[in-house]
Amino acid sequence: MKTIAETWPIVKGDYTVGDPKSRIAVVTLASQINPSPKAAIWGSSKTENLGVEKIIVNIISNSNIRYILVCGTESRGHLAGQSLLAIHANGIDEKGRIIGSEGAIPFIENISREAVKRFQQQVVLLNRIGLTDPDEIMKIVRKYKYGGEAYPDEPVVTVSQKKRQPTFSVPLSGDIIISEELAMDAASGIICEAKDF
Repeated sequence: MKTIAETWPIVKGDYTVGDPKSRIAVVTLASQINPSPKAAIWGSSKTENLGVEKIIVNIISNSNIRYILVCGTESRGHLAGQSLLAIHANGIDEKGRIIGSEGAIPFIENISREAVKRFQQQVVLLNRIGLTDPDEIMKIVRKYKYGGEAYPDEPVVTVSQKKRQPTFSVPLSGDIIISEELAMDAASGIICEAKDF
């Protein structure tokens, strides 16, 4: 069985890839802590929405990862660590809000509820928010790096559902005449050259 997606990690972010076969990933929240090559992936996360989404997408696309060490200093206001713990424990509601998150904008908009469920089933979160001692972090990484088996299902590659940007077009004519040369389109409020009235 394949355990790692071909293009893993799937999404870009502030992380370092170590051993993709390792069972542990490390999230250092708002702290910059030197990464260990013994972890599958190691990086920071400062937001309770996009940061959490990126973690989920990169974790479920590597079935080897069974543990996430959540450590480092929490990001003020956003509470990315608390939000990661909340989504793992409670999931998201029908509006995409992380149930139980205390973050400022705890909405998941780019991944599915199925992706969140897979994340909940695949990994165990090790809550060490506030831990910044590199030696202690390394002890935990060593303990879990080959603990247990890979998740029994193939990796899930979920592509974020990018929000469609509204298209903008300049009107060629308007419905309010300003002068012989200019007209305004009332709907958009844009002034353009008067062409055909």
